[in-house]
Amino acid sequence: MEKKQLFLFFIGLMAFAQVFGQRDGVIVLDEVILSDAKLLHFSKGTKVRVVNDSVQEKSGSSLTDLLRYNSNIYFKENGYGMVSSASFRGTNAQQTAVVWNGININSQLTGQTDFNTLIPGNYGDVVVRSGGGSVQYGSGAVGGAILLNDSFRFNDGWKNSLQSSYGSFNTSKLAFNTSLGKEKTSLQIGINHIASDNDYKYLGTDLRNENGAYDQLNINANVGFILSDQQILKVYHNTFNGDRDFSGTLTAPADENYKDLNHRSIIELSSFNERKIARLKVGHLYERYRYFPNNQREEFSFGQANTLLANYDYKYQLNKITLNGIIDFSSIWAKGTSIENAQRSFVSGTFLFSHELSDKLNYGVNLRQEVVSDYQNPFLFSLNSSYKVAKNYIININGSKNHRVPTFNDLYWSGAGASGNLEVLPETSWQVEIGQTIEVKNIALSLNAYSITTDNLIQWRPNTQGVWMAMNVQYVSQYGMELGFDWKRKWGNQELVWESEYAYTKSIDNTTKNQLLYVPEHMLRSNLAYQYKKLVAFYQFLYTGSVYTTTDNSDSLSSYTVGNIGLDYHWPNISGIKFILGLKVNNLFNKNYQNVAYRPMPNRNFQIQLITKF
Repeated sequence: MEKKQLFLFFIGLMAFAQVFGQRDGVIVLDEVILSDAKLLHFSKGTKVRVVNDSVQEKSGSSLTDLLRYNSNIYFKENGYGMVSSASFRGTNAQQTAVVWNGININSQLTGQTDFNTLIPGNYGDVVVRSGGGSVQYGSGAVGGAILLNDSFRFNDGWKNSLQSSYGSFNTSKLAFNTSLGKEKTSLQIGINHIASDNDYKYLGTDLRNENGAYDQLNINANVGFILSDQQILKVYHNTFNGDRDFSGTLTAPADENYKDLNHRSIIELSSFNERKIARLKVGHLYERYRYFPNNQREEFSFGQANTLLANYDYKYQLNKITLNGIIDFSSIWAKGTSIENAQRSFVSGTFLFSHELSDKLNYGVNLRQEVVSDYQNPFLFSLNSSYKVAKNYIININGSKNHRVPTFNDLYWSGAGASGNLEVLPETSWQVEIGQTIEVKNIALSLNAYSITTDNLIQWRPNTQGVWMAMNVQYVSQYGMELGFDWKRKWGNQELVWESEYAYTKSIDNTTKNQLLYVPEHMLRSNLAYQYKKLVAFYQFLYTGSVYTTTDNSDSLSSYTVGNIGLDYHWPNISGIKFILGLKVNNLFNKNYQNVAYRPMPNRNFQIQLITKF
């Protein structure tokens, strides 16, 4: 589809919506306040899990810690607190999208997100959306998407939360969140600082993690204004500043250092009436890293990227039909030690359609086309449906075509022995999934089965001259099953909650028939929480099967089981102030384990925490 055809298609869509835009109806203001309404209307038939605030408070200091025990995503860390990458349903790190308030924030340099640079406590909620989502969220949403959403609460008064903790390895955390909600104004500010010597023992040796210290600052600030009965203005900003010494391995010490800085800003203007919502977003994303091979010297390599973006989103409700047209514009430029000045611009058009055919059946059709300055991009689509077979039994099905675009490193890298490749093509994947959910009294059971095939997978390999280049070389298949179990019971002053999930994953190189690197076939996680009056005890359990560390499957890391235990006491309110004192023991059984070869994870360690809410 050419640019002119794409432009005319969406002009026609907007005109259609305007013709019907004056019809009567009812719209909920809460939907206008949402930063990502696509999740509300156009993810039916898709597996979606929301991680609530209370779970976030119990799950460590990073998005890695939170999702490791509350999703079926496998994380690879080059030592605790170092670079953390995700494998979602057997896909690689570049095939998992991270979306902040509706905007894909995967790095333009590497194509992935370091999950240890995201602090979940500063966001309104964290949502795990499984399966293909490239139509809604763009490049990289192949295995799934992690959605970080901020919310605005008007007429909610002034609320504050101060969280402080201290633990093993001289690890300290201080987090302050404040929110002010008036009739027409909403303000939230979150400041989070974490620092650690991170000098844990390497179990079974006389070594320690001597070069693993980190110091991180995260600031989140959002403000919303109700301009009139039909207009809201929202401003979002997030800054992350990290300073990490990169850990060595069991066989080689290290003296590296890595500093990264991220700024993200969005201004959003929404207008609405009974049947339509129109949103205009403009924003700026900035990322920069500096890598010091020797942390005692000033020499470093660097990379940085700027993104300017604009997004127009028009949703129209016609009885039980929901239509949504979206136009995205982005201009990106990057430079660095090993990247010459590189630029990219693109325009994309998205059409989302959802229809509630009856109280039991709904379905959706979603389409997307991108026109990009430096490569060809495929036409994308997704289909989804949800059918309520009985009062407590629902069947979901979805299918999609997804993609991942080459990164600036893939295209423009320039260095000794390595070179970018302007001929590399986007990865394309097709997938289908069927899910079932049964709820009986206090029990909920879910079963999801999926299949993904990907061609033109991008890998760096040596060419005929021995120069390493990005190439489209691999055709892979992923398939698997996920079984979920939730149980809750409350009686008197007591409540017991048990939540578990098992995942079976095959990720196969169809040329060699081998399992891909760092994809466990079996994962099982289970969280148990018991509350008696003001006392809460919880246990987190994680089993991770063995993973291969070589392409010929000749070497592997052993499976491991890790357990964490914690106890929280909610003190009686004192003059309207609420105190929560918590103690947590991580790696309770002092397990010696690795999720990346030769890079041990921490031994048993402790954390004490005080949360004050007023």
